[in-house]
Amino acid sequence: MPKTSFPDFELPATGGATFRLSEERGHPLVIYFYPKDNTPGCTTEGQNFRDQYAGFKTLKCAIYGLSRDSLKSHENFKAKMEFPFELLSDAEETACRLFKVIKMKKMYGREVRGIERSTFVFDAHGALSREWRGVKVAGHVEEVLEYVKTLK
Repeated sequence: MPKTSFPDFELPATGGATFRLSEERGHPLVIYFYPKDNTPGCTTEGQNFRDQYAGFKTLKCAIYGLSRDSLKSHENFKAKMEFPFELLSDAEETACRLFKVIKMKKMYGREVRGIERSTFVFDAHGALSREWRGVKVAGHVEEVLEYVKTLK
């Protein structure tokens, strides 16, 4: 996939921080979009990023999880799961629209509008380097880590 620049955006983050894409240059960056705090797949995915965090940190790669949940929900989820990275709240779907991750999905036999599990990697120059859409949780974080290792 060709590397492309991406529009800047700003979102509230856990820990009282504000995330700005433009301020993340200088190191690789992973943003993973997930549907909802405290659901089985989302919990497992977050735990996998947590468990592989040392490997990403060695590569000076920042990780952020993002969903439409509130900051309060995110703070509780982060504390409960002991995530060493911040979660971004996109209640207004600002980033969801930029990354085109809102899809119609089937849940319990009916169609619902929600986030398609997706991961995006930016290089140290701030260019979008790789994306995964429709992510299956098993083995995904390891694949992302292996990709980040290839970034120069």
